[in-house]
Amino acid sequence: MKVLEEIKKKLEAEVSVSEIYYEGPEVIVYTREPEKLTDERIRATVKEFKRRMEVRPDSSILLDPEASEKLIREIVPPEANITDISFIPEFNKVIIEAEKPGIVIGKAGQTLAEVKSKIKWIPDIVRKPIIPSHIIRTIRDTLKKESKDRRSFLKRVGIRIHERRTKSTDWVRVCPLGGFREVGRSAVLVQSNESNILLDCGVNVAAEGKDAYPFLDALGFDLKQLDAVVISHAHLDHSGFLPYLYRFGYEGPTYTTAPTRDLMTLLQIDFVDIAQREGKNMPYTKEDIKNVIKNTITLPWGDVTDITPDTRLTLNNSGHILGSSVTHLHVGEGMHNIVYTGDFKFGPTSLLERSHTEFTRCETMIMESTYGSSQDLQPNRRDCELMVIDMIRRTMENKGKVLIPVLGVGRAQELLIILDDLAKSGQVKDMKVYIDGMIWDATAIHTAYPEFLSRRVRNLIFREDYNPFLSEIFVKVNNGEERRKIIESAEPCVILATSGMLTGGPSVEYLRGICGEKRNTIIFVSYQAEGTLGKRIQKGWTTATMSNSHGKLEEVNIALNVFTVEGFSGHSDRRQLIAYVMNSKPIPERVIIGHGEESKSLDLANALKRVGKINTVVPRNLDAIRLA
Repeated sequence: MKVLEEIKKKLEAEVSVSEIYYEGPEVIVYTREPEKLTDERIRATVKEFKRRMEVRPDSSILLDPEASEKLIREIVPPEANITDISFIPEFNKVIIEAEKPGIVIGKAGQTLAEVKSKIKWIPDIVRKPIIPSHIIRTIRDTLKKESKDRRSFLKRVGIRIHERRTKSTDWVRVCPLGGFREVGRSAVLVQSNESNILLDCGVNVAAEGKDAYPFLDALGFDLKQLDAVVISHAHLDHSGFLPYLYRFGYEGPTYTTAPTRDLMTLLQIDFVDIAQREGKNMPYTKEDIKNVIKNTITLPWGDVTDITPDTRLTLNNSGHILGSSVTHLHVGEGMHNIVYTGDFKFGPTSLLERSHTEFTRCETMIMESTYGSSQDLQPNRRDCELMVIDMIRRTMENKGKVLIPVLGVGRAQELLIILDDLAKSGQVKDMKVYIDGMIWDATAIHTAYPEFLSRRVRNLIFREDYNPFLSEIFVKVNNGEERRKIIESAEPCVILATSGMLTGGPSVEYLRGICGEKRNTIIFVSYQAEGTLGKRIQKGWTTATMSNSHGKLEEVNIALNVFTVEGFSGHSDRRQLIAYVMNSKPIPERVIIGHGEESKSLDLANALKRVGKINTVVPRNLDAIRLA
């Protein structure tokens, strides 16, 4: 409280402060004269007290909502296409949803400044997805309805972060709880004498029973004592067990980017739905997923944020999927810095920029090794794109259909960019691309966050007013009847469908319908695990047993062309993994290796020792490592 009193005293030399308190990682200041606190003055206060700060207008000066909405619509040009205006009195904010947020903001922020000066409410501008998204609407509606509870929650978090500080941090250690010498159920506990932080909380969807989940029973403390969870990205092996924490006692915040929050909600809900259809018991419900949404604090890349009494968090692009982040933890006042890569791609793709490598300090790096062996060398990405384009062109010329089984998030959107380029080039005329499964919902979320995409795609959207995800060649498949018509049609086409390993979903239905004809093609761009239908076809099996439309098993002939194109992975290959470490600034003193088969992790560790003279560790799950 002493810090708040000092900040208040400092500011009251210029303005009257009606209220000041902690809200999550920020100091919130209410005043009847917000216009007197310039951006420069706020930045100077933040720098002096090392606290993020937000200035809000006192409720007494706010224009009433009806008059405010009228003024907003008068001031903002109609081409912004405002779709919703919602007032959140708990935070004295107004959320303005628009198809073109840049027009709401205006040149050099002039339009937004005019709105703010006349209505006094703090405008919060959000982008309406160009493709309607039920997930984004659900999340935004939940946050509006729960704003009173969320304010109380953020106040509790703020007190826990800022009012429990001691003079020093005495020690730092990490303990892997899942995802080491294996892939799946990623979870890393970072501890000091002040903090308990969990990095990721995933499931192994290919395992059953206790092998599917992290070793949370080894925490050694009640979940209420967990200070923070940081989610690197949305894939279930990194976020799929998070709702369980809230079901069984965790009451704290989850930190991640906004697109990761939205995508992990989509994947977690789908995970529950599939389990229910298959009659499996789930460790959590959709109500627990709602609690994740309510307790998630989203951060932009690059912001330094206090998350515990002695730890600051910074997220930066990891290049893996939309919103995925490299996590940087600064523990103690300069005591130890940890970089947790999560899954990352150290190379540009059509969809995303390559992963971030510059950190203020980095004593310890915790990195993945999915493709860490000396044999894991991926071909050039552009060559892979050209191979896919050539296969599609030849198949279409033969009046055939191309099936590409894909993961719903990441790989699918990468292919949409490539297929849009193919259509614009004119190499394939009258091409239709049918999109089935989760892909459409995930793509809708991509359209809400273009600022997280590659420079090229951002330029197309912002400068050329062209969104490649809205290409006229893409057609959403809504139901089984439309799916049947596509299969029975003589029309040449491309089909993108989940699941990527042909373990279920619409991709299997399409395969059953087109696999008997030599003019058709299946292209594998995703990893195919042993035992899956995808792996058997990849190996050259000429028959397969699949359920027919009546649910009965039958043997079908596999006569279509089968191609595998390596190199579309969102993970770094062996060369990129080593290059990432050696190009990091600074180069880490110690590298802890996980998220890979045991042999791959050990192989990568030996290579880093040999090439970079770096101290490497390949722990097993539950091996605690003292860092400082």
